[in-house]
Amino acid sequence: MNDALRDQGLAVKRAARDLATTSNERRSNVLRRVADDLDHRRDDLLEVNRAELARYVDEGAGRDRLTLTPARIDAMVEALRAVAAEPDPLFELVDERRRPNGLLARRVRVPLGVVGVVYENRPNVTSDVAGLCIKSGNAAYLRGSASALDSNRFIVALFRAALEAEGLSPFAVTLVDDVSHETAAQFMGLVGIIDCLIPRGGPSLIRAMREHARVPYVLDGDGNCHVYVDAPSDLEQAVAIVVNAKTSRPGVCNAAETLLVHRDVAPTVLPRVREALFGVELRGDEATRALIDATPATEEDYAREFLDLILAVRVVDSLEEAMEHVARYGTGHSEAIVTSDPEHAETWIRGVDAAAVVVNASTRFVDGGELGLGGEVGISTQKLHARGPMGLRELTCVKWVLLGEGQVR
Repeated sequence: MNDALRDQGLAVKRAARDLATTSNERRSNVLRRVADDLDHRRDDLLEVNRAELARYVDEGAGRDRLTLTPARIDAMVEALRAVAAEPDPLFELVDERRRPNGLLARRVRVPLGVVGVVYENRPNVTSDVAGLCIKSGNAAYLRGSASALDSNRFIVALFRAALEAEGLSPFAVTLVDDVSHETAAQFMGLVGIIDCLIPRGGPSLIRAMREHARVPYVLDGDGNCHVYVDAPSDLEQAVAIVVNAKTSRPGVCNAAETLLVHRDVAPTVLPRVREALFGVELRGDEATRALIDATPATEEDYAREFLDLILAVRVVDSLEEAMEHVARYGTGHSEAIVTSDPEHAETWIRGVDAAAVVVNASTRFVDGGELGLGGEVGISTQKLHARGPMGLRELTCVKWVLLGEGQVR
């Protein structure tokens, strides 16, 4: 084990204990200070980020995730202010019960402790995660990628200055500067330091986490998301939803990767989708290719998260067949149906196993900010502790508080 990494982790652990007992006002003030500093120093951050982009050789989703723009910095600033304005999640009463012997048993929310996040590119994640962690009384221990190291350092420095200005330990937001694969593996094994590990990245990162993680983790998995256009449905609505779900930002996990269309409406829907998805490569089954120009789809295409302007398409005979397709190829992230039949919508809601199901709207709404959480540290595709976008409450666990008057058992 890297001694420097463990020593750094122990400092983060101490900061987490102190932060857990800090007032909501001071924690919120940290976020407001960082929001103001980000707003005032956006040109400096954009310059740092432009230099990173000049060195970055890959194209596609990776470059998009690395890129900061004035609009994305606006979103970071607004997210911090929104989270700061949220009610304090700590010691929120979950439930209580009075026992026959008079003992009052309560459950309240408390911080997880040290939240470790391993992520690729995405300097906006640095701001979102640190803000949510501070507000929820957790220390943020961050291991970003080499390509975004300078942007991440810039943002973390703002948090550390704001923490010190509020009389709090700057180690409550800490970035691992060593971006080697060896250090990433050791980071995932910091037993006794990291209380919850969250990976934000592609399949290679998830595989590395499964191999090396020795601490509890929340799986932010692949987003092989589907849109199913049912019969009957509002076809204008369907086309708009498909276009938004695929093209508004194709390199993110809540973008649609497969379009399923009921056979009865396929002759109308698919030509209009083909026309609207200008610049998108469609890969379809035989029934699709009989109606529109598309390349043949393979089994791998239906199972793949493209993170690009590519969409797999399949014509199905029924709602049940669409649900079977989702069950076979989906990753449990976000699954949408476009339908005019309330019973079909209810069947989809009850029968599709995913962190989020969507009716007559884009999968792109499965996002912490869009759902009123202020932001998110990730979107959990597993079923224990948290599922779906992880905001403030998902960064807490519960503590039992037993209030007695001398009762003995």
